[in-house]
Amino acid sequence: MTADHGAHTPPVLVVGAGPVGLTAALALRALDIPVRLLEADPQDRVRPGSRALYVHRDSLTLLDRMRPGLGTAIARRGIRWAGRRTRYRGHEVFARDHRDDSGTRGHGLPPYACLRQIETEGFLLEACREAGVELAWSARVETVRSTPDGVEVHAADGRSWSAGYVIAADGARSPVRAAIGRTMVGGRSNSHHVVVDLADDPRAPEPALRTFHYHHPGLGGRHVLVVPFAGGRQVDLQCRPGEDPEEFLDEARMRDWLPQVVDRGYLDRVLWASRYPFLQLVADSFVDEHRRVLLAGEAAHLFAPFGARGMNSGIADADAAASAVALALRATGPERARGAVEDYAAERTAAARHNRDAAGRALRHMRPRSPALRGAQRAAAALSPAVPRLGEWLERAPYGPRTAATAHGTY
Repeated sequence: MTADHGAHTPPVLVVGAGPVGLTAALALRALDIPVRLLEADPQDRVRPGSRALYVHRDSLTLLDRMRPGLGTAIARRGIRWAGRRTRYRGHEVFARDHRDDSGTRGHGLPPYACLRQIETEGFLLEACREAGVELAWSARVETVRSTPDGVEVHAADGRSWSAGYVIAADGARSPVRAAIGRTMVGGRSNSHHVVVDLADDPRAPEPALRTFHYHHPGLGGRHVLVVPFAGGRQVDLQCRPGEDPEEFLDEARMRDWLPQVVDRGYLDRVLWASRYPFLQLVADSFVDEHRRVLLAGEAAHLFAPFGARGMNSGIADADAAASAVALALRATGPERARGAVEDYAAERTAAARHNRDAAGRALRHMRPRSPALRGAQRAAAALSPAVPRLGEWLERAPYGPRTAATAHGTY
């Protein structure tokens, strides 16, 4: 077993160089705390797909605070939608134009920015390098041992590290979470969604309209969402319970159903296609028994992707985890150090449960089992021309309640 400490041993390790881990490392450096970031993938990794597209203003603000100008740079690269549309069985029930609305309202940052996650990660990675974060690539964590005095981390290639604290942002299958004996609690949907990324034609880009279709008449009454991002758009098709999503990922079948939603020209500009189920899971604890390991992002929670809660809540986790570790490192005595970590766990567990429940409400709206709710949706669609607020309800409900008030941002 070879230790890889370099000239010194940073007091904190962050595991996972996705957006949450990169943010945690950047937040620690903003607090003047040395940090080493461990990533299982090699330095030349290729990250397919758009993944998380939507960066909320709260997240942009946090990133600007950690590294002045970072949130602004991400916002400039991302786009704001030209407008939003909601249709019910092919009929428009809601429309709003954003082209003449700057949306900053004195904040200096837009309400959101839409860009592919790999681009967001690129900005974060460059900021981490500039801030002096030490990076260890191809460091696939295999075992973690925590004690009252610190943590030892061992990688599959024989390297090992020790630190006072570990922030685990190593994703949905988190080896760190498994190593400290924490489990995910909750459920999953009984159907899948199919997601396809499409590149815009740079010679003739279409308006960046976010469109949600209830019961699309050209897709057998399935729901479908179209979300623009910088350079393209994502199509998200809801399969019926029991349907095989692979059927819709077949190239010939895609050429049949995609033109029902977007211009046929997009068929030759497919960037990526995949499927996913809706997972509604929260870790049974966000910390280990010794209060030395803190879980963040998808290592701690998985939500149905309504309201863009996943990455944005993970960024809030990262900020809160860095603050908790800073307090623990500077605490006068072990009890105060433990208390700082326990406060992190309590705050972010509450936020995660809020987001899980909010996404669950959105999921129930999209797949209503209640005849009363189905009837309410039909009635709202029929009456929306005369009563616009009913159309606005149909527009907002698929994303669930928007906010979870915490000390570390909205999400």
